[in-house]
Amino acid sequence: MKGKVYLVGAGPGDPELLTLKALRLLRQADAVLHDDLVSPEILTLVPRKAQLHDVGKRAGRKSTHQEEIHFLMIELARQGLQVVRLKGGDPLVFGRAGEEMEALRKAGIEFEVVPGVTAVLGAAASVGIPLTLRQTASSLLIMTGQFADDRPVPDLRSMIASGTTIALYMPGPDAQATVEKLASAGVPRHTPCAVISRASTSAQQTTVTTLEKLASIRTQAKPSILILGDVVRLSKLGQLDFQALSAELISTQVPGQRQEAELA
Repeated sequence: MKGKVYLVGAGPGDPELLTLKALRLLRQADAVLHDDLVSPEILTLVPRKAQLHDVGKRAGRKSTHQEEIHFLMIELARQGLQVVRLKGGDPLVFGRAGEEMEALRKAGIEFEVVPGVTAVLGAAASVGIPLTLRQTASSLLIMTGQFADDRPVPDLRSMIASGTTIALYMPGPDAQATVEKLASAGVPRHTPCAVISRASTSAQQTTVTTLEKLASIRTQAKPSILILGDVVRLSKLGQLDFQALSAELISTQVPGQRQEAELA
């Protein structure tokens, strides 16, 4: 008897942002294969009788090869187990779910995708950034800073001019390189931006600044996401006057998280 694999989104970190379906599947799972981005609080929801496999991939640390993940999912399902492949955020947004679905199809294994709250939604909600705004921002572009085969960033000049909000996942460890790459793609250096790390968790850190000053902020914990566009001005910290504060650094304490604003 073959089991079934569920590709489940764990959301950005807060267990209360799990969908009801994701919670039910976790509690019924025979085996859970989870990424590093899944918070420890969510993993406590896995029943003790279930197999728990850490198959995370993080830069600079020992990682599980994608082919190993495919093999493990298939073998566990062939044993008749209900397998939850648990991914941070949403499985279909930079979660390599496409590769895993293809492997499961080829192996004849039944699977189902259970969406989750993707990182930019959790990050924007936590600091009050409206990703779209009727008057100025009618579109949202989600992209990654980690391009396969070193492909260039697409031309963003017209998108920024039209008010598009840009959400950059995995912006990379070199902030100055990120600034130059985005600037060369047409993003003005004065564009407001917010760096949000560990969104929705008690360890969240948020910095509001401009693209030009991005490289001067303190290193933040990973994972992080970069939101660019005029909508950033409307965040909790964006209530402050960008022009009047100049380059002054302002810090405010919020229960459960640290927020900072460095404004041009």
